[in-house]
Order: sequence, then C-alpha cells, then structure tokens
Amino acid sequence: QVQLVEAGGGSVQAGGSLTLSCAVSGYTYSFSCMGWFRQTPGKEREGVAVLNFVGGRFTHYADSVKGRFTISRDNAENTVYLRMNSLKPEDTAMYYCAADVGGACSRYPLSMTEYTYWGQGTQVTVSS
Repeated sequence: QVQLVEAGGGSVQAGGSLTLSCAVSGYTYSFSCMGWFRQTPGKEREGVAVLNFVGGRFTHYADSVKGRFTISRDNAENTVYLRMNSLKPEDTAMYYCAADVGGACSRYPLSMTEYTYWGQGTQVTVSS
C-alpha cells in the first residue's frame, strides 16, 4: 500500500527557513502529481506547491508562497521536499504531503480534492 511519511516540521522565527521531506513507499509506478498542502484549524486544506508530471514536468505554487518556497523531488530516494524560506507567521499550519496517480490532478493541481494519497502531516509554527 502507498505510504507517505512527512518529516522536518518544527518551530522557527519569522524570516527563518525549514525543509520538509516526504518519503514515499509502496507504489512502483509513476505518480501524476506530488505536492504539499497545509491546513489551519477551521480552514480548508490549501495547496502550497505541486509537481505535475502529466505531459511534462510542471510546478505550481500558491501565490502566497511564490518566491519563498521551492518544491523538488529526489527520484533515487523517492522523496519530495519543500524548502521554505523567509517564513512568516501566516505560514503556520499542519503541512501534508499528497500524491495522485490518475492524472485528474493535472486539471486543478492545487486542489485537495484531486489527490488520493495523503501523509499524516507535520506541524510548522512560525513565531513573530
């Protein structure tokens, strides 16, 4: 079965950096999309950064993180990373790794409804 395990969350001051990792196992084929989402209490889970492999290799970022966050993938380790720089208090959230295999995620890559597989999440807290 597919497993996604996140790591790297923690507490940091505003302006600091963190790198999240997502180790993927249990699937021998290619994912259509792999990405990061985040959620705060009472709010809907929002897409942060996604790698879209349908028809090529594309990256998608939420406007709020463009220029600060970078998503990448290490194929050999089957791990997806999210490098977060210039962190702000509003980046505080539970961060989730997600993946999909059907290709539907390419329509709305930053929409959580397009993803089948999810990790358990890792907390990121940014203090001012």
